[in-house]
Amino acid sequence: MAHHRVLSVAIVAVALLASPAAAVYPWTICGRSTYTAKSQYLANINRIGATLPRNASRSPDVFATALVGAVPQQVWALALCRGDANASYCLTCLDQAFQDLPNACPYSRDSTIYYDSCVLHYSNIRSRPDDDTTYNPTIPLRNNVNATAEPARFQRVVAALLNATVSYAVTNSTRLYASGEADFDQELPKVYAWAQCTPDLTPARCRDCLTVNIKTWEPVFTDAIGARILGMRCSYRYETTPFFNGPVMVRLAGTSASSGAPASAPAVVPNVLTPQAAAAGEGRKYSVPGMVLIVLLPSAAAINLVLCFLLWRRRPLAEANQSYGGYSAEAKDIESVDSMLIDISTLRAATGDFAEANKLGEGGFGAVYKGTLPDGEEIAVKRLSKSSTQGVEELKNELALVAKLKHKNLVRLVGVCLEQQERLLVYEFVPNRSLDKM
Repeated sequence: MAHHRVLSVAIVAVALLASPAAAVYPWTICGRSTYTAKSQYLANINRIGATLPRNASRSPDVFATALVGAVPQQVWALALCRGDANASYCLTCLDQAFQDLPNACPYSRDSTIYYDSCVLHYSNIRSRPDDDTTYNPTIPLRNNVNATAEPARFQRVVAALLNATVSYAVTNSTRLYASGEADFDQELPKVYAWAQCTPDLTPARCRDCLTVNIKTWEPVFTDAIGARILGMRCSYRYETTPFFNGPVMVRLAGTSASSGAPASAPAVVPNVLTPQAAAAGEGRKYSVPGMVLIVLLPSAAAINLVLCFLLWRRRPLAEANQSYGGYSAEAKDIESVDSMLIDISTLRAATGDFAEANKLGEGGFGAVYKGTLPDGEEIAVKRLSKSSTQGVEELKNELALVAKLKHKNLVRLVGVCLEQQERLLVYEFVPNRSLDKM
C-alpha cells in the first residue's frame, strides 16, 4: 500500500508527465510489472533477441513478431523497421535495440524502445492485430519552433500532406509505409512527411490508427514546423527538412492544400540507411521529457489510442518544461500531478482477469471488481463500460472530484489506467461500503 499514492489530477487538455527514461534518444516506455534477474522471462527475451532481428530484416516488410515460453513467463515481441530501411541496417538497428532495451527498462516485462529507423516491443501480453483493444504505446514529439508565415495555411498543408501520405500507405504499399512532400513558401519551401503501420494490420485498421492519432494530436502540434508520433502499431512524422531516404511517393503541388490527392506516386523503392547517418542522430533534435497521460481530449476515441503511461520517477515541472535541442513534449499546462498509475496487466492479475467471482456489482457506468495488488492491498476496480455514457468529460470530472475530496465516508482513489481501450478507476477496498461511493 505504501507504494501507491493518492491520485491528484490537474484538469488540463494534455498532461505530459515527466520521466527521465523518455528524455533522451532512443526513446523508451517502461512498464511497472517486473521480472527477476536470472529468471525464465529474461531467458525468453534473450531467445527472441537471437532470432527476431534477423527474421524482421529478412522479411519483405522488415517486420516480424515472436512468441516464446509458457505463461506466466511467456514473452511476445514485435520488431519493425522504417519502410525505407534496407535489410542490413534494419538488422543493425534491431540488434542494437535488443542490447539497449533491457538496460533502459531494467526488469520491466512490458517495454518499448524507439529509434529513428526501428521499434522494438516485448511484453508478457500478446497484442493481436485484429483485436479492438490493440496496444499501441505512443510518444508524441513536437518541435518548439513554430511556422510564422501564414500558420493557418501551413497547418492546412500539413493536414493535406499527412492525409495523402496515409492514403498512399494503406492503398499502395505492402509495407503500409509512405513518404511525401508538399510545397509551401519561400521561408519553408517544402514540408516532408512519412506514415507507417505494422504490416499485420489491415489497411482499414492502419488508416484508423493513423487518422485517430493525427486528429488527436493536431491541437498539440498546431503551428509546429515539425512533429511526430512514435507508436508501436502506427507512427507518423512531418518536417520542413528532409529526413527519410528513398524516393518521395506522394507529392502535393502548390500551397493551397485544397486537394489531398497526390500529384504523382512513384513506386516504392526502399533505399539504404547508413548506420553512420542514424548514429549522427538526425532525430536526436527530438526529445520528450515525459510519458503521456491523457486527462482530457476532445473525443472518447482519443483515449483508445493515446495511452496512460506508467511512471517510475518524477521531476519538478520546471525541469519537465525544458526543451531538448528545440523539441519538447509540451508540459507547460501541467499544474499539479502526483499520481501512481497502474498498468493493465497488474489489474488483470489482481482481479483474476476481471473474473465474475470477483465482481462486487454493476451499475450504469460499468462493473466494480474486487482485487488484491502484489503488496497485499485490497482494491476495488471500477471498469467503465465501453458503451457507457460516461465519456471523457465524465471521467475527467470523476478523477478531479475524487482526487480532491477527503471525507470519512468516501473511499480513496488509488490509481487509474487507460490502457488497451480500458478505462479503469482503482479505489481502496472498504468492506460493506456502497458502490455509490465509487
